[in-house]
Amino acid sequence: MAVSFLSHELSDLCIGKPALKSLPISASVGEALFALRQSGQTYVSVWTSDSSKTETKSCAGKLCMVDILCYLCAKDNISSPAAALKNPVSVLLSKEAAALVRCVESHSRVIDALDLILEGAHILLVPIRSRKKLQPHHSGIFCWLTPEDFARFFFNSISVFSPIAACSVTQLGLVRSTDILAVHHHDPALSALPLIHRALAEQTSVAVVTDDRKLIGEISPSTLTGCDESLAAALAVLSAGDFMAYIDWCTSPPDAAVRALKSLLKKKGMQEMVELMDVVSRPVFSSSTSSSSDEEGEIRKRPGRLRRLGSYSSRMGRRSEEAIVCHPGSSLVAVMMQALAHRVGYVWVVEEDYGLVGIVVLRDILKVFRDQFAEQFLLC
Repeated sequence: MAVSFLSHELSDLCIGKPALKSLPISASVGEALFALRQSGQTYVSVWTSDSSKTETKSCAGKLCMVDILCYLCAKDNISSPAAALKNPVSVLLSKEAAALVRCVESHSRVIDALDLILEGAHILLVPIRSRKKLQPHHSGIFCWLTPEDFARFFFNSISVFSPIAACSVTQLGLVRSTDILAVHHHDPALSALPLIHRALAEQTSVAVVTDDRKLIGEISPSTLTGCDESLAAALAVLSAGDFMAYIDWCTSPPDAAVRALKSLLKKKGMQEMVELMDVVSRPVFSSSTSSSSDEEGEIRKRPGRLRRLGSYSSRMGRRSEEAIVCHPGSSLVAVMMQALAHRVGYVWVVEEDYGLVGIVVLRDILKVFRDQFAEQFLLC
């Protein structure tokens, strides 16, 4: 079993993975937004190169819808989101952006690639194999792997790591109980903006709690990635609790909720946010196009929202009020099943009365596996 485990290459994790959409560093924020909406992917990669030497192309970072939402709601952009969309995509990339994305060969060992994840990489870019040849790095044709892919791989080989699979997350020291990202349900959602941005960077989530620290839901970047840019309008004026509810409607909010949100925006003088919502919901068909189908008529009202399928959680019917939770005594394997079933990189830890204890993060679980692997197979 040990020899078999060591023989796995990174290409084993890439089976069925689609090519990652890429953009040049010269693209605008609006073009990045368009690429995300049209591709339906969680991320797009941004590439830079010497214009005279294609082979020197390198990845400058990755972007998702959450980056754009946070950018549109930033102090300098919230009053003029349309102008912000015209800025170069480089404004969305932090100084550490390039270090969060690492290019690796498909023949690399899984255990070696895992070390890159544990060193801080968010995504590994792997050249896609074709029937004829392996695509070179400078071609820009890559699939991507995240900590979730590695967690799924280890979960499928969980018997190798017995008996830690049955140990509780508390016994394994996996519960992060300090510096938890949380906001009260009555706080302005906009006050949670730094926390959302940090949750994205840490691949966790923002807890929404009552005054006595009971968990009532979450604002999860993994859910926000399935929304469109009109959600920036809700983030700008709603409370955290109301924003949490609006997230669940993001693909097709009720007309009454849209009208109420627009009314709040107008009262606060945020007319450009109203216009942003109108742009997203603007019909793509001309008024002269005839149709006898009422269903088609409804689709035309908000094609922008229906263009994206939404996050995995929203498609499976999980609402933001239904945060993924476990208890301090939950076993490692049970927590992994929760996280992988719902396609999230964390699980909240709560008491029986939903008092918030902490959070378990997939990256910490992967470190436990790596440590066990080193101990069992003498790998350092």
